[in-house]
Amino acid sequence: MRTSQGPFPMETTYTWEPFDAGSTRMTLRNRGEPAGFSRLVGPLMTPAMRRANRKDLAALKEILER
Repeated sequence: MRTSQGPFPMETTYTWEPFDAGSTRMTLRNRGEPAGFSRLVGPLMTPAMRRANRKDLAALKEILER
């Protein structure tokens, strides 16, 4: 998945693979190069983006394991 517009153009890659019997491992990778004002605050945004990703993935895991 790729975005080319906005203050933070980004590419996100999802990889799904068998893990254990009945389990699947999903790997998520985000890559991006901030532009404009985001370039200045990019280093501050990184930890916030990581926290948001972890929270979203935990919610997804909970939904999928119901």
